[in-house]
Amino acid sequence: MSSSFAPLPAWLRDAVAYEIYPQSFCDSNGDGIGDLPGAISKLDYVKELGADLIWLNPCFDSPFRDAGYDVRDYYQVAERYGTNEDLVRFFEEAHARGIRVLLDLVPGHTSDEHPWFKASGQHEPNPYTDWFIWNDSVWAYPEPPLRSIAGHAERDACYVTNFFHFQPALNFGFAHPDPSQPWQQPIDAPGPKAVRAEMRKVMEFWLEKGCDGFRVDMADSLVKGLGKEAAMRDLWGEMRTWMDEAYPEAVLLAEWSDPKSSIPSGFHLDFLIHFHSSAYTSLLRKPDGFGMGANKYAASFFDRSGRGSIREFLDVYEEAMEITNGLGYICLPSGNHDIAPRLAHNRTQADLEVVFAFLLTAPGIPFIYYGDEIGMPGVPGLPSKEGGYVRTQIRTPMQWDGSEKAGFSTADPEQFYLPLEPAGDRPNAADQQADPASLRSFVKEMIAFRREHPALLADGGYTTLHAADNHLPFVYQRSHEGKSMIIAVNPADRPAEVTLSADALQGNNGTLLKGRGKLKPNADTLVLSLPPVSFGIWS
Repeated sequence: MSSSFAPLPAWLRDAVAYEIYPQSFCDSNGDGIGDLPGAISKLDYVKELGADLIWLNPCFDSPFRDAGYDVRDYYQVAERYGTNEDLVRFFEEAHARGIRVLLDLVPGHTSDEHPWFKASGQHEPNPYTDWFIWNDSVWAYPEPPLRSIAGHAERDACYVTNFFHFQPALNFGFAHPDPSQPWQQPIDAPGPKAVRAEMRKVMEFWLEKGCDGFRVDMADSLVKGLGKEAAMRDLWGEMRTWMDEAYPEAVLLAEWSDPKSSIPSGFHLDFLIHFHSSAYTSLLRKPDGFGMGANKYAASFFDRSGRGSIREFLDVYEEAMEITNGLGYICLPSGNHDIAPRLAHNRTQADLEVVFAFLLTAPGIPFIYYGDEIGMPGVPGLPSKEGGYVRTQIRTPMQWDGSEKAGFSTADPEQFYLPLEPAGDRPNAADQQADPASLRSFVKEMIAFRREHPALLADGGYTTLHAADNHLPFVYQRSHEGKSMIIAVNPADRPAEVTLSADALQGNNGTLLKGRGKLKPNADTLVLSLPPVSFGIWS
């Protein structure tokens, strides 16, 4: 598919990303909350793992009722994390190690404590009156799917909220305003145009200070109303065109979870996660009840029962790859700050190695959520913290060593942002760095292996060789410039075998490079077999 946008920055091709949740990563000043100086002190750890791209969750001034996704000032680092100068130093120290940094941009809403919103809620018209979405009467609620809050301000109106009640939606306009609702403004009205211009100013401010792009929160939520898709494409296409000209090495990563829509719209990257389809959920988290409903598959694909469906994932993934080929990359994360439970929940190291073998050999750019590389399982059952609710369990402090405080902070553990995992043998980074048989050592080795083989990089070719429900293993081929690799995964606790066409060996010599298993050529076929809970990679 052709594109009017500039080619993708070359550095994306072999990128491996690591997500840092700043309040839980490393505390430098002993207040029990992670901060930017603490994160700077751990950049060598990220580098040594092999990651060269960091996604830093929101670090801007906020009341923290939604963990920083309720921004009070887009131009100011939150005091608990440090200063603007600390963030600039974070960029500089990361760049010195060959690591790029994406900030988390929240363009769809602010905190209700943001000065823009406070001004917007005043009775008298002012420059910010139309920066947020208000109807024309406190007694008339906007119709679903819009959510609204009444009685918050002196203005005689309800305001539209994107998520929690304290997150008023910025006004990017309605694609097709309802004539019977005159408060619905078109996208080219003065208010929406001013908001769009301000978001570009925010992006320019941090790009000039050294960030390498943005992960965009709720990227498809800005324009409202029916038929918004075309307007969203135009909005992000405009942003991408500007970035191509002004910051050609910077990138936009969408939280959209629909790559076939987001990437042609201008995003360089999009996560395929738990929005819009069950594809991602079907891989990793069905045993805990996510996305089950009437679906006959009661387990995730990466489950020892072998009852999951790889086709539930691939039917979405293959279509998205076809549509986005050459335009951008699909990102498959091990998890993130929103996806509960953690990857390691109810999985052994052997299970996790099979998962990471897939994530680190699939097309696109892999993202590792902090702590997943050491198998942190999370702490289920915690009370909600800063709007986390069920997500609170996956946001506990990074476990750096085996000490009482896990190397996270010098504070009393009762002052920690969240409690540590309680197990006495909880996994920690120091022990795993020293152990060549640890999960972290495996992840590090797989990242290095990925970079050694061009076929495994983001833009390497992909072909499904075998993917059938109720018949493992799942087998696929990656290729680049005439060279290819065959990868097979068997998450089940029983052996798996499949007969492939001998044509699959073209470009391969059948040498096992990683994992276990056998690949036996016969007359016109190949017989590929894997032991329980294993993977194999053949050249």
